[in-house]
Amino acid sequence: MMFSSLTHLECTACHERFDADQLLGVCPACGKVLYARYDLDAAAATLTRDSLRGRRPDMWRYHEVLPVRDPSNVLSLGEGMTPLLDALRLARRYGLRALLLKDEGKNPTGTFKARGLCAAVSRARELGVRAISMPTAGNAGAALAAYAARGGIDAYTVMPQDTPAINQAECAIYGAHAYSINGLINDAGRALRDLAPQRGWFDMSTLREPYRVEGKKTMGYEIAEALDWDLPDVIVYPAGGGTGLVGIWKAFEEMEALGWIGKRRPRMVAVQAAGCAPIVRAYLEGKSHAEPFENAHTVASGLRVPVAIGDYLMLQAVRDSGGTALSVTDDEMLAAMREMASAEGVFAAPEAAATLASLPKLIDLGTVTPKDSVLLLLTGAGMKYTDLVPVSLPTVDSAALP
Repeated sequence: MMFSSLTHLECTACHERFDADQLLGVCPACGKVLYARYDLDAAAATLTRDSLRGRRPDMWRYHEVLPVRDPSNVLSLGEGMTPLLDALRLARRYGLRALLLKDEGKNPTGTFKARGLCAAVSRARELGVRAISMPTAGNAGAALAAYAARGGIDAYTVMPQDTPAINQAECAIYGAHAYSINGLINDAGRALRDLAPQRGWFDMSTLREPYRVEGKKTMGYEIAEALDWDLPDVIVYPAGGGTGLVGIWKAFEEMEALGWIGKRRPRMVAVQAAGCAPIVRAYLEGKSHAEPFENAHTVASGLRVPVAIGDYLMLQAVRDSGGTALSVTDDEMLAAMREMASAEGVFAAPEAAATLASLPKLIDLGTVTPKDSVLLLLTGAGMKYTDLVPVSLPTVDSAALP
């Protein structure tokens, strides 16, 4: 049986086609993002909605539309098939017909980065890569290091000095060659892009290779499958590099071609931190590309991405879907972390909580209405950010307990 129906790579800007078995980063013709393309007619022979019932409970259940040709190259740690929770209390609080939480904190290494890096590292290994590198705000580096360890590949990461300590520790414990830099993730990216070719390291930066988005797109497949192929009205996504947002949009396109869904799409909402909101600014100014955001700052390290190569893809998905882009403050994110945890028992990362923080604004804008079903994409677990939730517990003896 065919494991993958991968046929070629296609540039998302100039639409040139390239051999999928050639090791490529960005488009050799124009330098933009490459997408993996599949023979969806061939995939449909074995990949059906009914066939999913008996398949493995992780993201590789959709293997025909994932890029690894030989299943022996899949470096799985159990990523995918994360819970889709019905947030009844929060739905009532905000006057919504339905509010759903896609909890990606249940992935290996605690974030949705596991999906993308599993696909990308697995495919890199299949193509003969033995050393990989990536700038990271923290969570992606941890996932890269884990899957590199799983595949016996050398990993090199560079991250800002103020990256959360847990992410630094994860990179170290997984055996990666991890370094910090006095700067932001784009500074780390510049440093690695100069060095990686000299050292023979393959660059795994966000959307600078074709396969991370393939792992991320499985969120779109899972959302549709969990909802019996009836998509929500609105999906709210915390956008840094934006791989997940464009991946979900790509998944909807593929599922329509497979005959699994119709043409209706959710309104896609990109939420950013007020201290680093290049996509929001470009959206409001009607631009198709985002200028670098100066003096980027936010407690949500995953949203501190001043410039993104996939900006045009994010903006297109938001506009084509009738969605919007908006920002929230750090204080609003931190308050939303507490609100989500106390109302629904979900301790989400600040990036994830940004989605809940955006809800009142989306309701005021009319992007979200009471009749809508809304899905918040919770990208990671709050337990990786315990420093943002200071606690001082009272000390008592058993007789003094209330």
